[in-house]
Amino acid sequence: MGRLSLLGSLIITLLVCLQVGIVCGATNGKKLVTVLSIDGGGIRGIIPGTLLAFLESKLQEIDGPNARIADYFDVVAGTSTGGLITTMLTAPNRDNRPLYEAKDISSFYMEHCPHIFPQSRRKNFVHNIAHLFGGPKYDGEYLRLLVDSILGNLTIKQMLTHTVIPAFDIKRLQPIIFTTVDGRANGLKDALLSDICLSTSAAPTYFPVHYFETRDSAGRIHTFDLIDGGVAANNPTLMAITHISKEIMMGSLKYEEMETMGSKKMLVLSLGTGIGKHQGKYNAASASKWGLLGWVYNNGDSPIIDVYSDASADMVDIHVSTMFQTLHNGKNYLRIQDDNLIGDAASMDIATTENMETLVQIGNNLLKKPVSRVNLETGQYEPVHGRAPMKKLLSVLLTCFHMKRN
Repeated sequence: MGRLSLLGSLIITLLVCLQVGIVCGATNGKKLVTVLSIDGGGIRGIIPGTLLAFLESKLQEIDGPNARIADYFDVVAGTSTGGLITTMLTAPNRDNRPLYEAKDISSFYMEHCPHIFPQSRRKNFVHNIAHLFGGPKYDGEYLRLLVDSILGNLTIKQMLTHTVIPAFDIKRLQPIIFTTVDGRANGLKDALLSDICLSTSAAPTYFPVHYFETRDSAGRIHTFDLIDGGVAANNPTLMAITHISKEIMMGSLKYEEMETMGSKKMLVLSLGTGIGKHQGKYNAASASKWGLLGWVYNNGDSPIIDVYSDASADMVDIHVSTMFQTLHNGKNYLRIQDDNLIGDAASMDIATTENMETLVQIGNNLLKKPVSRVNLETGQYEPVHGRAPMKKLLSVLLTCFHMKRN
């Protein structure tokens, strides 16, 4: 992770230029521990994918074409579609470099999501009725074959940086957190990446529950009955921070930058997948008439899934933002999120070419917007007043760092 200092310096300087008074963790030779977190959100994973493609392209302009996102972050966490992106960017190829560049994410989604979320089923009345009374919306077979063919026998202990990917065990009724640290320490926790990807993305009502087993060198077996990690942590930021704190305390992770937990020694970049416009995807007038089926299925969407995934992500954002601001270090936490999605863009599974291109544009538009911060009173995102667009600041500052390095 030889490029950590570059990304830390990049974002620190960005915030200094924004005049937000960041407390630099690089004093006395200490560096910041960097965390990347990517939300769940189905097809909307295109949005953070677009942001990461921009960031990685600028890093490549500085450090050369071989620069990759995994080189700059101590910990990468992802839930559901964010877990798939995490795996794409941190799992090794035969040359022990990441399987994909960030620029590949959007094209990957464009190619495969129409098969993962076949649109013919959305418009098929008979299928929709069958979905209401039995079976998930999609059979998940294409996704299973896809991850099997790409990931093969790779396991989480082989990741190129520390990763955190959550799922939820419906048999034990508890979250299951797959981490690189645990995989290297315990064979029963060293699951195949293909199994982890299928588990973290097994959204209830959309995909089947995923069952698999792990076996350690002593022949012991552990069973898993897993669904989407979004039911526990659709925004895995807090999970990543807690992971770092726990592993340092247990001695499993050694960062010279962090002897103890502290937000002043940590820099967190948290990428959302967008949420519906606050003015109302749903309302009390219609929801008060819903029964069990209405909450599960409404005009092609699943209100209960939307509610718990957005609520989970927002609560984590508010909690982490409060934690950093309370410690007078609020700008070491950067949350990039669009809370004004409308129409098909707010869906998890509308994989039409038109909608996917719209999601790419939404990601590009976020780069043109000023840095925003959650209002702890309203829960809504508000721009930092009078600041320059993120894209412009990043481009200028990356050039400055290139000059400084040379």
